[in-house]
Amino acid sequence: MKSGKKKKKTKNNNGNRRRRIKVNYMARVEGEGGLDIRIRNDRVTDVKLRIFEPPRFFEAFLRDRMFTEAPDITARICGICPIAYQMSSVHAMENALGLSIGGPIRELRRLIYCGEWIESHVLHVAMLHAPDFLGYQDAIAMAKDHPDIVKNALQLKKIGNDLVTLLGGREIHPINVRVGGFYRVPAKSEFKEIREKLNWALETAVGMVRWTGTLPFPDFEQDYVFVSLRHPQEYPFCEGRLVSNNGLDIAIDEFPQHFEESHVEHSTSLHCLKKDSGNYFVGPQARYSLNFDRLTPLAQEEALKAGLAKTCRNPFQSIIVRCVETLWAVQEAIRIIDNYEMPDSPAVELEPRAATGHGCSEAPRGILYHRYRINDQGLIEDAEIIPPTSQNQATIENDLREMIPKFIHLEDEKLKWQCEQAVRNYDPCISCSCHFLRLNLDRDGAVVSLP
Repeated sequence: MKSGKKKKKTKNNNGNRRRRIKVNYMARVEGEGGLDIRIRNDRVTDVKLRIFEPPRFFEAFLRDRMFTEAPDITARICGICPIAYQMSSVHAMENALGLSIGGPIRELRRLIYCGEWIESHVLHVAMLHAPDFLGYQDAIAMAKDHPDIVKNALQLKKIGNDLVTLLGGREIHPINVRVGGFYRVPAKSEFKEIREKLNWALETAVGMVRWTGTLPFPDFEQDYVFVSLRHPQEYPFCEGRLVSNNGLDIAIDEFPQHFEESHVEHSTSLHCLKKDSGNYFVGPQARYSLNFDRLTPLAQEEALKAGLAKTCRNPFQSIIVRCVETLWAVQEAIRIIDNYEMPDSPAVELEPRAATGHGCSEAPRGILYHRYRINDQGLIEDAEIIPPTSQNQATIENDLREMIPKFIHLEDEKLKWQCEQAVRNYDPCISCSCHFLRLNLDRDGAVVSLP
């Protein structure tokens, strides 16, 4: 990182001290943006998560395209979580057409989602977030002292990629998912090699939960409004109702009645708020806290051993939660493969009709909502996509407002590090929401520029 610091103490006409720190670029997040923090007399007066990447207009790109094109177009929104975009889009289209997919096709959809969770969570845990806790600038530096952690993480991530490749045709922007199912489904024999690797993955995932449980965590908890999907029997991926810990329990098609996007001046990404209570929290912590009872016994046991409660309110412990979900995803992949039988057909054929459909799936970073209106020819007339990072932006800002006073005594460089780590708790995917991070910290007039 390049660092240019300007340190000075200034006073305004009233004698109030002002301090500002500016970070021009933050590493180990996906995308670009900025964060401005202003402090007056040791009091935080302003926090803005600035997202300045130009809007990408995917919703507009979808208009006048056939409903069958939505999975391939939306997969291009993100190279890390394309399955989430595909699954939300196919469920929305099938909802519009009055279809519910079950059997082996539904199981394969859960399996490809397992692959995405594994590769995304492990990437974040070992490559992006763990260096913060151990005091390294990046995973390369961390690997010198912790080579086995990094090597095992890379191998585990590759198993997740292999699952996506087997079912999706390729690991980045998969091309095998379609409305109604898949273009091609694998024979049971094609799972033999990856099934053997999953035995190693299970043991490694347990080890990652235990290792992250030993990391040092700041004493910081918040009374969050958690929102996630909840299914009657399963840990959620693509189906169920939207629930919260403050009374929400709605069908997916009721999302627009309870949530609303708005534009804020400092971000090119919209903020999505809960109409009755403002900012809310989606992602691994929300899923875990609202669905602990849906985890496997092994995942529950390892979570508690690692120091988690059944509800996790410390955002820094999200690194453990991601490992618990990785462990669960490995177990779920093993279950699906062991019970897999090829379907009679890889997909159900669909006829278009004029309708509006809603879909929501649990991306690695949280709920991803899609709504489409199609005409009787199957052309998309309107589209709405609300990604997890848009929903978490206001909560990230609130975390910083509440956290900074606890660390306000720190020197500028250490405070900047703590703020960056707090943002990385959310693993923001900024390009999905509209990129990250410039930190401007103004503390009693002292301006520090830190990339």
